[in-house]
Amino acid sequence: MKLLLYGLNYTPEQVGIGKYSGELAQWFAARGHRVRVITAPPYFPQWQASGNYYRCEQLAGVELRRCPLWVPRQPSGLTRLLHLASFAVSSLPVLLGQWRWSPDVVITVAPAFFCAPGALLLSALGGKRCHSWLHIQDFELDAAFELGLLKGRLLRSFAERWERATLSGFERVSTISAAMRRHAIAKGVKTEKAGLLPNWVDLAAITPQAEEQRAGNPYRQELGIRADQQVLLYSGSMNKKQGLELLLEAIKQLKDMPDLVWLLAGEGPSKAELAVATAGMAHVRLLPLQPVERLNDWLNLADIHLLPQKAGAADLVLPSKLLGILASGRPLVASSPARSELGELAEQAGLRVEPEDGAGFAAALRQLLADGALRQQLGQAARQLAEQLYNREEVLMQLEHELQDLVTGQLAAKQPLKQP
Repeated sequence: MKLLLYGLNYTPEQVGIGKYSGELAQWFAARGHRVRVITAPPYFPQWQASGNYYRCEQLAGVELRRCPLWVPRQPSGLTRLLHLASFAVSSLPVLLGQWRWSPDVVITVAPAFFCAPGALLLSALGGKRCHSWLHIQDFELDAAFELGLLKGRLLRSFAERWERATLSGFERVSTISAAMRRHAIAKGVKTEKAGLLPNWVDLAAITPQAEEQRAGNPYRQELGIRADQQVLLYSGSMNKKQGLELLLEAIKQLKDMPDLVWLLAGEGPSKAELAVATAGMAHVRLLPLQPVERLNDWLNLADIHLLPQKAGAADLVLPSKLLGILASGRPLVASSPARSELGELAEQAGLRVEPEDGAGFAAALRQLLADGALRQQLGQAARQLAEQLYNREEVLMQLEHELQDLVTGQLAAKQPLKQP
């Protein structure tokens, strides 16, 4: 097959959508498919673009077309919209130029949903031989309104009508969770067109470490963490939807526990605020994202993983960091509504509290820190979830079959990809 992947984020971005888009494209290229990607220069999560100009690259068997975009220094509601729109505009001529290449399927990754109309136009130009697939990693418009980044009933009404009309144009719409699939159907996507393409984890690269291995984890020596200290770890993007202020409340609530080490690693607009709020706290350390090749040691360093999330983001996104946490076999404490997908997973692999409940988050941590047997039990359950639901080879093989069926006209009303 000739596959065109069209999306804002791509390798070498280490976290979020770029990681998965890169792995998807490279996996298909290794399987002998011809893969092209239209994307932006790497900029996330630092919000600083590197090489922000038009250029072509060849990476791991994938042909890349990078298109410039505007990156705000301090992303807000309006500036985020302009940021997303800038890529949709700059990439449109490059996208339409692929008509001559005649891809079998155009896979558009949202965000940025602004790119979706261009993808539909290319598909229309290609006729019956060029199929359209929209993969939703994040309901960006809903999340922007729920988190207060965008406001106004008229604006929301217009955005929803435009979104619904655009969604209806795609032959296939996939999302990363069962709850998000239901949300897409509620927006008018026909049930037979709505699929599930969960994010995945490399189960061979991230594996649980035995206690003796964890005791010798090189990070403990590098960071000067004593054997009697317990590690609470947050690793990932630092943006508004993560709700990292919850961690600040928990840090205050647990100040009577001197043998805790809080490691907060990542990049994003909220990092500067965290640095100010934790200044002078020797037991709290702000670190950059760690190298991918050291991810297994990094995730296994945690006694407990921290996964806060704003209330408004529930079931509009599913944090990609969750999958590495599950694969590491370490328990987590998450803030999420009870009936959300994250909440249901968290209740199996750790403890769940309501969003923005700092006292509850601290109490859950205190409970897990005091109960080693419970931590072990929940960690084992976490690994089992990763193996059952998020095996990379199984997910991508299923996607390959569905793409082939779409191209050959055999894709009818089928069961969606494996789901929780």
